[in-house]
Amino acid sequence: MILCDTSVIAKLYVQEHESPAVRRLFESADTVALSELARPELMSVFHRRWREGKWTRADFLAAVRQFTQDDVGNFWTWLPLDKTILDAAAQTYATLSETVFLRSSDCLHLVTALHYNFAEIHTYDHHQAKAASALGLKAVVA
Repeated sequence: MILCDTSVIAKLYVQEHESPAVRRLFESADTVALSELARPELMSVFHRRWREGKWTRADFLAAVRQFTQDDVGNFWTWLPLDKTILDAAAQTYATLSETVFLRSSDCLHLVTALHYNFAEIHTYDHHQAKAASALGLKAVVA
């Protein structure tokens, strides 16, 4: 089982240079786990592409439809965000060095990884990758 953040799964739906590598990663994994946070983040990615004119409305709806089909088909294993994770993420900042740049959504992905006992997280987010080590996680830049 691997844990991915939104920056990785987005490349399955948004064709970018790294998309073939993501497909290979997913094909080699028995299970792909995601924080529930990835669901609204991915919809935000889709909407942004439409809003910025990179996609047509039809492209936007096709991506939403494909993601929904993958979700209904149990392609993803969703890791619930609960109060324990939210509290731990908030507490993380109280002990984090002032030199670590960590956005709240990245913190939630990392704390979710810790909560569910993952040693690593797959990401293309370089800020998150740098912050992962501060929390004792290995970031695998997919």
